Amino acid sequence: MQVLVIGAGNMGLTYAKGMSKSKLLKKENIMVLDTSEEKLEEVNQLSNFDAHRNLVDCVPKADIIFIAVKPHHAVDLFEKIKPLIHSDQLLISIMAGVKIDTIKEITGLTKIIRAMPNLPAQIGKGLTSYVASPEVSRIELLTIESLLDTTGKSVLVKDENFIDASTGISGSGPAYVFYFMQSMMEAALQMGFSPNVSKVLVAQTFTGAIELFNQNNLSPNSWMEKVASKGGTTRAALNSMEDNNVGELIKEAAFAAFDRAVELGKEKQDV
Repeated sequence: MQVLVIGAGNMGLTYAKGMSKSKLLKKENIMVLDTSEEKLEEVNQLSNFDAHRNLVDCVPKADIIFIAVKPHHAVDLFEKIKPLIHSDQLLISIMAGVKIDTIKEITGLTKIIRAMPNLPAQIGKGLTSYVASPEVSRIELLTIESLLDTTGKSVLVKDENFIDASTGISGSGPAYVFYFMQSMMEAALQMGFSPNVSKVLVAQTFTGAIELFNQNNLSPNSWMEKVASKGGTTRAALNSMEDNNVGELIKEAAFAAFDRAVELGKEKQDV
């Protein structure tokens, strides 16, 4: 199996490196294409991937084509690869807002995967939600799942609406966590802790809480009840958050990202 990654940016290289760890592939089975000499030099320095600058040299040889370019390059790229592709090829796109029907219409391909990764994929802790066109077989889905899982975990959703929804939760979600961490670090600084100690306090608190959550079946509410005793310090903090409607504001933020993802999709239907 030959895989071609078009776009050697952060996410393209993240998936190339991740897929190279798959039992299904070796590095020599992964081609990476970019038009930037600087990016190609980076590919050559970091790995033994088969680097390319010209579509004609690699697109016809690929079984799976992974598109990791900016959405505004979609039409130009699809028009260029259309004469080079064949019907058995499978295309995976991580371009935000570019619909499966749009990709089918321009390329003529029918086996399309649309995926939404998030930033922690860069360290193998990512979450990629993905949806497949009906023409993708069950066996092909298992292959795609194995490849996507090399950067963390993947979730198959039933339609493209859930790609937009997952943008609001997992795609944009790391930024919400960083926002909360930043506020906690600023509070620690105001309490007199040094920047280094503030970072350790906050980072280890998040790491420990996440590990507890992942290793048990308790809900977040149940864990909060375990930490918070009546009249105690934690209950004072939680009461403050509830009084200030923090929970509802977080949900509103997630829906704001979801709504914007829907808007971007509508704007790019005619990319």
